[in-house]
Amino acid sequence: MKIASWNVNSLKVRLPHLLDWLAEAQPDVVCLQELKLEDQNFPRAEIEAAGYHAAFAGQKTYNGVALLAKAPIGEVTVGNPLFADEQKRLISGTVDGIRVVCAYMPNGQEVGCDKYDYKLRWLAALADWLSSELQAYPRLALCGDYNIAPDERDVHDPQRWQDCILVSEPERAAFRRFIDLGLVDSFRLFAQPEKTFSWWDYRMLGFQKNQGLRIDHILLSAPLAAQCSAAGIDRAPRKRERPSDHAPVWASLTVAN
Repeated sequence: MKIASWNVNSLKVRLPHLLDWLAEAQPDVVCLQELKLEDQNFPRAEIEAAGYHAAFAGQKTYNGVALLAKAPIGEVTVGNPLFADEQKRLISGTVDGIRVVCAYMPNGQEVGCDKYDYKLRWLAALADWLSSELQAYPRLALCGDYNIAPDERDVHDPQRWQDCILVSEPERAAFRRFIDLGLVDSFRLFAQPEKTFSWWDYRMLGFQKNQGLRIDHILLSAPLAAQCSAAGIDRAPRKRERPSDHAPVWASLTVAN
């Protein structure tokens, strides 16, 4: 089974990119973030024609998350019952016995501001909820745009980014709390090229200069991590015209589809 996650940064704009990538990469499960459209505008017909079931939670202009899967998606849950939030940032479903949690974690805007405080509270509540979810679903994958670069290897210029949003110590501590729950960073299970990132700023030729961050992640519970055979980041969609600023991340599991 191949699980992937991609912040498409507007599904309306990036739908042709997504459909081409689904045909080329053939993931079994895909988590999408930043749909930026309301549910009535979700392109269900096009997604189903591509061979995927879909579960989604959108809103106008901002946020929005979706699960796509070749197999049926069951037990769909939107949001975190421990954190009341009007923003559509979290959707979960079960696919072939694997609990898949798709998250678009808050950006935080700037260290110390109100949105940063919201981000830390949101992350803490997610960890609290996942603690019980892992008891109910030992085979669990937490996928999405975390808006956190976990360590210095995940930053093109650590000195330049020191103490900034996405890399601050409280954010990294929140990421480590997911690890403390028993989740494993699938990307780091394998030797990876240096300077491998999943997001590049549109400005200042960020992608062309590879001045990026690795902020998109697939964390796996221990039973799934033991079955993970490969993981990586697919830069190809980022090379297209009018791309998302994120590239898809993926992990392959040696389990039956």
